[in-house]
Amino acid sequence: MADNNTRSSYSNAKAERLETRLSSEQKRLIQHAANLQNVSLTDFVVSNLQDAAMKTIHEHELINLHAEDRAALLNALFNPPEPNENLKLAFKRYQEEVEF
Repeated sequence: MADNNTRSSYSNAKAERLETRLSSEQKRLIQHAANLQNVSLTDFVVSNLQDAAMKTIHEHELINLHAEDRAALLNALFNPPEPNENLKLAFKRYQEEVEF
């Protein structure tokens, strides 16, 4: 979906060129979708490519921890810190409420 922010950022930015080859059928399909949204073919393509790129990056970052994060997680799992007083008190209350 092309919104005003995407269009204005596209028109205000220094334009770079991206070329691709499409079949006639692909171009007709994409042009039809752009017409339905009442935007130019370029605006439609740029907006949807940008959305797809942001989605891909977001999903990748959610799934793949950075190396430092992974190391910190593994360290915390294999070398957990000693429980502090608040945690000890909370566990004691839990044991009293949930009879073992």
